[in-house]
Amino acid sequence: MVYPIVKFGDPVLEREAGIITDFDTEELEKLVADMFESMYAAKGVGLAAPQIGIGKKISVIDISNGERPEDKLVLVNPKILKIEGKQVGEEGCLSIPGFREQVRRGKRVTASAQNVKGVEIEITGEDLLARALVHEIDHLYGRLYITHISPLKRDLMKRKIKKMQRAGEWG
Repeated sequence: MVYPIVKFGDPVLEREAGIITDFDTEELEKLVADMFESMYAAKGVGLAAPQIGIGKKISVIDISNGERPEDKLVLVNPKILKIEGKQVGEEGCLSIPGFREQVRRGKRVTASAQNVKGVEIEITGEDLLARALVHEIDHLYGRLYITHISPLKRDLMKRKIKKMQRAGEWG
């Protein structure tokens, strides 16, 4: 099932998501499958559950865009363990369509999480994967990439979105 992507302005995007405690269930497997399907349909490389209106700590990432099934990542209750180096690159978000900004992130990121069975895993990524890990984990704590840009750029973006909302072009 393809879920609609929740857009900036919805409170679910700015709240910390709840911890998942039930693992290895049909419900969790279906949610993961639906999240990948929704992410691919929206042409994203990552998706966090709050972006489809579900306040749970789960994200999916596939920087290969479905080209390499072995690259699919499922992160349940993830935490960033270590950030090394720096990279600056253009970043966007499925929940803020039509906007992209330069964002500074770690070049190499290590995170811990659980898989759908509840088994602890650790993942280290560089470049795009590092950016995706931090971006998606941020979502689970109610943070959007725009918190990492200058207040001026963030304010301009929010004003444009408000104008689009008033015109009925956002929602």
